[in-house]
Amino acid sequence: MRTLVISDLHLGTRAGHDVLQMPAARDRLFAALDGVDRLVLLGDALELLTRTPRRAAARAEPVIRALGRALGPDREVIVVPGNHDAGLVRRWAQAQGPRLAPSTAVDPSASPTLAWLLAGLAPARTRVSYPGVWLGEGVWATHGHYLDRHLLPESTFGLPRGRLGRGAPGTALPMDYEHPRHGRSSRPRDSPSARLRARPVATVLESGADLVRRATMPQVPQLMMRRGLAPVTAVVIDAQMRHASIPAMAHVVRRLGIDADWVLFGHVHRRGPIGDERWPAPSAGAAQLLNTGSWVLDPLLVDRATPPHPYWPGGAVLLEDGRAPRSVGLLDELSAEDLRRPRG
Repeated sequence: MRTLVISDLHLGTRAGHDVLQMPAARDRLFAALDGVDRLVLLGDALELLTRTPRRAAARAEPVIRALGRALGPDREVIVVPGNHDAGLVRRWAQAQGPRLAPSTAVDPSASPTLAWLLAGLAPARTRVSYPGVWLGEGVWATHGHYLDRHLLPESTFGLPRGRLGRGAPGTALPMDYEHPRHGRSSRPRDSPSARLRARPVATVLESGADLVRRATMPQVPQLMMRRGLAPVTAVVIDAQMRHASIPAMAHVVRRLGIDADWVLFGHVHRRGPIGDERWPAPSAGAAQLLNTGSWVLDPLLVDRATPPHPYWPGGAVLLEDGRAPRSVGLLDELSAEDLRRPRG
């Protein structure tokens, strides 16, 4: 059994950095599927946090349908929603309450958008699991957004804090990590006003970061790139990821009582470890953490960079029988020009 795990496609993003919209990137992914028995979409396949489902689906549909055709009827896609596509399973997950286990099969009709996504992936076989999925003996995969609850503010840009991290192993449930307002309002939790009430500091930070990346404010990233600040930005974010996000993910695994040798996750967009680079070492008996990276070309992180680069798009994890999971860069042979959407 060969499994390819990818995450953070963010299809339909406003900024247009979702590289699978580009033929060169799609061709490389489809080529990598040769000989693969199943594909795992490990969260944030769709950009539903800043786009309405209708707008995101309109942009994502050609990629989704092409992916389903490339896999064909004999292979499987496992969908594991994340935080940017939480709308796929939000109401369903809230209804599960304490019955929501670390790997729970999701009703394919849990939401209209989920039903649309699964139909678009035809003729490939599909199933959905949330908040994670077991991919084999000792390998658990999840998007990774639960790690935000161990940071202050609740964001991947945050700093470590002790909340939820001090309890005994195995004493937390997935619902402890779901947002406290999850499903309690008739208004969508992803609306700006709801996010601002629930997470005021994190919402301001995240909204600011999104504005910087939007094409409506091109002068900001262009100024930063002219000043050559992208390498500095990448180093700063990478240091925060190593010293905050990775330990936070280890807390999640510990609190949920995940007895795994390997835990695969996305969310932070940082592929790794790559090769023999240094990576936060797990404590004795803890799972090895492996990040899938993303399929987003973020100019504020990779401007003037060349792959292999931790934030270069096209990261994936390959699982093969009898071998440890390994990180691969499927787009490392492509340039930024190959992956950048033409203007106009």
